[in-house]
Amino acid sequence: MDRQLSEWKLGVERICSAAAPDYGEAARLAADIASLSGDAILRQAAMQALPSLRNAARENTDRKVQYAAQRRLGLVRDTIVFLTAPRFGKRQDQMRSPTPEERYRQMLGLPLGCHLSGAEIRQAYKRAAKTAHPDAGGSAQQFLELSEAREALIKETWARRAG
Repeated sequence: MDRQLSEWKLGVERICSAAAPDYGEAARLAADIASLSGDAILRQAAMQALPSLRNAARENTDRKVQYAAQRRLGLVRDTIVFLTAPRFGKRQDQMRSPTPEERYRQMLGLPLGCHLSGAEIRQAYKRAAKTAHPDAGGSAQQFLELSEAREALIKETWARRAG
């Protein structure tokens, strides 16, 4: 599929860089992408670009229709560039395993990276415990993990206050 993406990328780049883009060829390329792409976002971008490109391919179209087609084709190009770009930097950091505090916050449905009060933590715990409690269809292990998360976050909040 990488070879196919690079071919589509070259085709779209060639059309976009032309002084007078061939919108008929762009429409055929977008239809090809929409039918063969394995990526849902790229497929959607191509399908959304098709009507504009087909309208621009007609003879005697006005400038607004051509401008809309250029913008839609640009979105398809941007999506292909994103898909073919090397993966490095922050994305790899996000694939690391979360810290215990981040995991606790996720379990309780709390936002990451902001200071929390004890009341916010207890309220989030009560909300999560309604579904995790064994009497409500959850498991005892899940409920114990929620309790552990609440205690750890409250201890951390008190430690920040004291420090």
